[in-house]
Amino acid sequence: MDQLTQIILQAGRSAVELSLFVLLPIMVVMLSLMRLLEARGVLDWVVARLAPLLRPAGLTGLGVFAALQINLVSFAAPMATLTMMESRGASDRHLAATLAMVMAMAQANVTFPMAAMGLAFGPALLLSIVGGVMAAAATYHLFGRRLSSVEATMDETLHHRVADDAKGVLDVINRAGAEAFKISVGAIPMLVLALVAVMALRASGGIDLLTGLLTPLLRTFDLDPALILLTLTKYIAGGTAMMGVMDEMLKAGTTSIDTLNASAGFLIHPFDVAGVAVLISAGRRVAAVWKPAALGAVVGIAVRTVGHGLL
Repeated sequence: MDQLTQIILQAGRSAVELSLFVLLPIMVVMLSLMRLLEARGVLDWVVARLAPLLRPAGLTGLGVFAALQINLVSFAAPMATLTMMESRGASDRHLAATLAMVMAMAQANVTFPMAAMGLAFGPALLLSIVGGVMAAAATYHLFGRRLSSVEATMDETLHHRVADDAKGVLDVINRAGAEAFKISVGAIPMLVLALVAVMALRASGGIDLLTGLLTPLLRTFDLDPALILLTLTKYIAGGTAMMGVMDEMLKAGTTSIDTLNASAGFLIHPFDVAGVAVLISAGRRVAAVWKPAALGAVVGIAVRTVGHGLL
């Protein structure tokens, strides 16, 4: 019982430290910047110019905005855009392509904090964009080609706050800060539970047993055995939990920054049990196209994984 209590307390300290002293300040700054760019119309300008280029990949203007949201805000931010697309009459093919893109891209609430751990942010962002576009194209032209292409006349106007004066700027920053605080504090329960599970498995010898069984196979492909624990955490508990485990492993010296960067394409994205459940709650039609979107997401994640491996 004493050992379990110590594990819980240690996991709690690590989770709070990561959420409040790493995730929160980074998200406050980046969300404030993102929301100010949005309020000043910069993102509208970017979307208007990128949308024609990405339409052959199955992405509309709102799809491009969803890409900016996941890369610059968080994995949950595109939910509102997916809901908007559904309510405004986007076709099932466009919904599936956008969902696949979101599931294959790197979420900002993980990439920004992990950049402080040693993640090469520039290459990660570039490969996130490439992988997301590939996922959308594969879904639109291959896996979702039999979905309905019937589409209402789409209103792709982006409704958001403006910041034309000092009061407007301050209001945007305050709201971004509140949003960042909600994201950071909301991550604590999952981080605590994931770290408790990992530490308990480690103390019981379960991790060592599994690692011993799989290490020869991983060594054949020149892969770090630390990926076993990181992969289990990622695909069961989600990206934020994986980030917490990665932080602990880096501090303990059981993995390296090289492994972090090489595995980023495989580990940093919302395509996991928790992430998919959240994203498909955006709407009934969004949930209905998750299967072809998931296949497209696998293509995008594979492209990112190879890209990071080569770098």
